[in-house]
Amino acid sequence: MAQKATKVQAARNAASLNRLHLISLAVNGVFLLVNFLLSSRNLYLWLIFALPSLAIELWFERSARPSFSPDGTVRRAGEDLEAKGLTEWMWDITYWTWGCIGLATVLGNRAWWAWVVIPAYSAWLAWTTFSGARSGLQGLGGASQDAAPGGVSAAGPSKRQAKMEKREKGGQRVAYR
Repeated sequence: MAQKATKVQAARNAASLNRLHLISLAVNGVFLLVNFLLSSRNLYLWLIFALPSLAIELWFERSARPSFSPDGTVRRAGEDLEAKGLTEWMWDITYWTWGCIGLATVLGNRAWWAWVVIPAYSAWLAWTTFSGARSGLQGLGGASQDAAPGGVSAAGPSKRQAKMEKREKGGQRVAYR
Protein backbone atom coordinates (compact mmCIF):
# COMPACT_ATOMS: atom_id res chain seq x y z
CA MET A 1 0.00 0.00 0.00
CA ALA A 2 2.69 2.46 -0.99
CA GLN A 3 1.47 6.05 -1.29
CA LYS A 4 -2.02 5.29 -0.05
CA ALA A 5 -2.61 8.92 0.98
CA THR A 6 -1.55 10.11 -2.48
CA LYS A 7 -3.92 7.67 -4.15
CA VAL A 8 -6.80 8.69 -1.88
CA GLN A 9 -6.20 12.39 -2.51
CA ALA A 10 -5.93 11.80 -6.26
CA ALA A 11 -9.26 9.94 -6.29
CA ARG A 12 -10.92 12.58 -4.10
CA ASN A 13 -9.61 15.43 -6.30
CA ALA A 14 -10.72 13.72 -9.50
CA ALA A 15 -14.23 13.16 -8.10
CA SER A 16 -14.46 16.76 -6.82
CA LEU A 17 -13.32 18.19 -10.15
CA ASN A 18 -15.76 16.04 -12.13
CA ARG A 19 -18.59 17.12 -9.83
CA LEU A 20 -17.50 20.77 -10.13
CA HIS A 21 -17.58 20.63 -13.93
CA LEU A 22 -20.95 18.87 -14.06
CA ILE A 23 -22.63 21.31 -11.68
CA SER A 24 -21.11 24.29 -13.47
CA LEU A 25 -22.29 22.95 -16.82
CA ALA A 26 -25.78 22.33 -15.46
CA VAL A 27 -26.16 25.75 -13.78
CA ASN A 28 -24.80 27.74 -16.72
CA GLY A 29 -26.59 25.55 -19.27
CA VAL A 30 -29.97 26.01 -17.58
CA PHE A 31 -29.37 29.78 -17.44
CA LEU A 32 -28.57 29.89 -21.15
CA LEU A 33 -31.53 27.67 -22.06
CA VAL A 34 -33.94 29.85 -20.10
CA ASN A 35 -32.35 32.94 -21.62
CA PHE A 36 -32.71 31.78 -25.22
CA LEU A 37 -36.00 29.89 -24.98
CA LEU A 38 -38.22 31.59 -22.39
CA SER A 39 -37.21 35.14 -21.64
CA SER A 40 -34.10 37.14 -22.21
CA ARG A 41 -31.66 37.84 -19.44
CA ASN A 42 -28.69 40.15 -19.60
CA LEU A 43 -25.86 38.03 -21.01
CA TYR A 44 -23.28 40.73 -20.27
CA LEU A 45 -24.05 40.52 -16.56
CA TRP A 46 -23.94 36.74 -16.72
CA LEU A 47 -20.54 36.86 -18.43
CA ILE A 48 -19.13 39.40 -15.96
CA PHE A 49 -20.39 37.58 -12.87
CA ALA A 50 -19.69 34.03 -14.10
CA LEU A 51 -16.11 34.78 -15.14
CA PRO A 52 -14.62 34.61 -11.61
CA SER A 53 -16.28 31.25 -11.02
CA LEU A 54 -15.09 29.94 -14.38
CA ALA A 55 -11.57 31.23 -13.69
CA ILE A 56 -11.57 29.48 -10.31
CA GLU A 57 -12.80 26.32 -12.01
CA LEU A 58 -9.90 26.53 -14.47
CA TRP A 59 -7.47 27.16 -11.59
CA PHE A 60 -8.77 24.11 -9.72
CA GLU A 61 -8.45 22.03 -12.88
CA ARG A 62 -4.84 23.07 -13.47
CA SER A 63 -3.66 22.78 -9.88
CA ALA A 64 -5.65 19.85 -8.50
CA ARG A 65 -6.17 17.42 -11.39
CA PRO A 66 -4.09 14.31 -10.62
CA SER A 67 -1.66 13.05 -13.21
CA PHE A 68 -0.83 9.42 -13.75
CA SER A 69 2.14 7.67 -15.29
CA PRO A 70 1.61 5.30 -18.25
CA ASP A 71 1.65 2.28 -15.93
CA GLY A 72 -1.25 3.71 -13.87
CA THR A 73 0.60 4.90 -10.78
CA VAL A 74 -0.06 8.35 -9.41
CA ARG A 75 2.61 10.77 -10.56
CA ARG A 76 1.08 13.83 -8.89
CA ALA A 77 -2.06 13.91 -6.73
CA GLY A 78 -2.63 17.63 -7.19
CA GLU A 79 -3.35 20.29 -4.61
CA ASP A 80 -5.80 19.42 -1.85
CA LEU A 81 -9.24 20.82 -2.75
CA GLU A 82 -10.36 20.54 0.88
CA ALA A 83 -7.61 22.81 2.20
CA LYS A 84 -8.46 25.74 4.46
CA GLY A 85 -7.75 29.34 3.61
CA LEU A 86 -7.63 30.47 -0.01
CA THR A 87 -9.01 27.22 -1.44
CA GLU A 88 -11.98 27.36 0.92
CA TRP A 89 -12.60 31.00 -0.06
CA MET A 90 -12.53 30.07 -3.77
CA TRP A 91 -15.10 27.32 -3.15
CA ASP A 92 -17.30 29.89 -1.37
CA ILE A 93 -17.11 32.22 -4.37
CA THR A 94 -17.96 29.36 -6.73
CA TYR A 95 -20.98 28.24 -4.68
CA TRP A 96 -22.30 31.78 -4.26
CA THR A 97 -21.90 32.49 -7.97
CA TRP A 98 -23.89 29.37 -8.80
CA GLY A 99 -26.58 30.54 -6.42
CA CYS A 100 -26.67 33.97 -8.05
CA ILE A 101 -26.91 32.40 -11.51
CA GLY A 102 -29.80 30.25 -10.25
CA LEU A 103 -31.53 33.31 -8.79
CA ALA A 104 -31.02 35.25 -12.02
CA THR A 105 -32.48 32.32 -13.94
CA VAL A 106 -35.62 32.29 -11.81
CA LEU A 107 -36.05 35.93 -10.78
CA GLY A 108 -34.46 37.89 -13.61
CA ASN A 109 -31.73 40.49 -13.93
CA ARG A 110 -32.27 42.12 -10.53
CA ALA A 111 -31.05 38.96 -8.83
CA TRP A 112 -27.49 39.78 -9.89
CA TRP A 113 -27.40 42.24 -6.98
CA ALA A 114 -26.98 39.23 -4.68
CA TRP A 115 -23.46 38.93 -6.08
CA VAL A 116 -22.52 42.05 -4.04
CA VAL A 117 -22.22 39.76 -1.03
CA ILE A 118 -18.94 38.31 -2.39
CA PRO A 119 -16.86 41.51 -2.15
CA ALA A 120 -18.44 42.30 1.22
CA TYR A 121 -17.63 38.79 2.47
CA SER A 122 -14.07 39.10 1.15
CA ALA A 123 -13.61 42.46 2.88
CA TRP A 124 -14.95 40.99 6.14
CA LEU A 125 -12.56 38.01 5.89
CA ALA A 126 -9.62 40.32 5.20
CA TRP A 127 -10.53 42.57 8.12
CA THR A 128 -10.94 39.73 10.61
CA THR A 129 -7.69 38.15 9.45
CA PHE A 130 -5.83 41.46 9.71
CA SER A 131 -7.30 42.39 13.08
CA GLY A 132 -6.63 38.89 14.45
CA ALA A 133 -3.02 39.04 13.33
CA ARG A 134 -2.65 42.55 14.69
CA SER A 135 -4.00 41.60 18.12
CA GLY A 136 -1.79 38.52 18.13
CA LEU A 137 1.29 40.63 17.45
CA GLN A 138 0.53 43.07 20.28
CA GLY A 139 1.75 40.60 22.88
CA LEU A 140 5.20 40.45 21.27
CA GLY A 141 6.12 43.91 22.53
CA GLY A 142 6.89 42.75 26.08
CA ALA A 143 4.63 42.93 29.12
CA SER A 144 1.02 43.70 28.43
CA GLN A 145 -0.46 46.96 29.60
CA ASP A 146 -2.97 45.43 31.98
CA ALA A 147 -0.43 43.31 33.85
CA ALA A 148 0.21 44.07 37.48
CA PRO A 149 3.76 44.27 38.88
CA GLY A 150 3.52 40.73 40.28
CA GLY A 151 3.06 39.22 36.82
CA VAL A 152 -0.62 38.47 37.36
CA SER A 153 -2.98 40.38 35.13
CA ALA A 154 -5.57 42.73 36.57
CA ALA A 155 -8.29 40.19 35.80
CA GLY A 156 -6.67 37.66 38.12
CA PRO A 157 -4.70 34.50 37.51
CA SER A 158 -5.50 32.33 34.52
CA LYS A 159 -7.38 29.08 35.00
CA ARG A 160 -4.17 27.12 34.59
CA GLN A 161 -2.36 29.20 37.20
CA ALA A 162 -5.23 28.84 39.66
CA LYS A 163 -5.28 25.08 39.12
CA MET A 164 -1.53 24.79 39.68
CA GLU A 165 -1.74 26.88 42.88
CA LYS A 166 -4.58 24.71 44.15
CA ARG A 167 -2.51 21.57 43.57
CA GLU A 168 0.49 23.06 45.35
CA LYS A 169 -1.62 23.86 48.42
CA GLY A 170 -2.74 20.26 48.65
CA GLY A 171 -6.31 20.78 47.63
CA GLN A 172 -6.24 17.93 45.13
CA ARG A 173 -4.78 14.67 46.37
CA VAL A 174 -5.38 11.13 45.33
CA ALA A 175 -6.44 8.84 48.18
CA TYR A 176 -5.24 5.26 47.93
CA ARG A 177 -6.84 2.43 49.88
